[in-house]
Amino acid sequence: MSAEFGANCEVVLHDLEKDYEHTIVDIRNGHITNRKVGGCGSNLGLEVLNGNVVDGDRFNYVTTTPDGKILRSSSMYIRNDEGKVIGSVCINLDITDTIKFEGFLRQYNHFEADNQSEQDVEFFAQDVNNLLDYLLQQAQALTGKDPKDLNKEERLAYLSYLDKKGALQITKSGGRICEILGISKFTLYNDLEIIRAQNAKGKS
Repeated sequence: MSAEFGANCEVVLHDLEKDYEHTIVDIRNGHITNRKVGGCGSNLGLEVLNGNVVDGDRFNYVTTTPDGKILRSSSMYIRNDEGKVIGSVCINLDITDTIKFEGFLRQYNHFEADNQSEQDVEFFAQDVNNLLDYLLQQAQALTGKDPKDLNKEERLAYLSYLDKKGALQITKSGGRICEILGISKFTLYNDLEIIRAQNAKGKS
């Protein structure tokens, strides 16, 4: 795949039976997302492992890297005979230059498209701490307040987002979340029990 599309195509093989901090076992053209062998997966992979996404395969979605590259991506998950997710293959094609050229042509031709492609938000982290920081920022943006100023209802919404996104699967994330919220681990686990019970009730 990378040979066919050249240096603008990144192909990544993840072993999802490894610790999420080191899932990348092979990568071609890693300069596109600035990752390498031994690196971690993205936030979307965490959601699949967390069980919140039944069919995680996604094709031809557009996302943007932290350094501004525009990618057209596809992610396919590998399952064993029992149906457990054990790996994934991800293809990220850098279309930044072609998008710029398309923009030039639209301006030159005075043409405006009526429909814009909906973008999935995928964050390509260099390590799991970077990934956890991103998820914590998203959770704070959801509540719009300093985490230590949240009331219980807001705190449950904050934690519900993190739990849904798989943040608790990241090693030692619980301690970091407790520190940010200013709560004990007992309170954290009690809140998570409430959230998961509510979610289970909602699905029944």
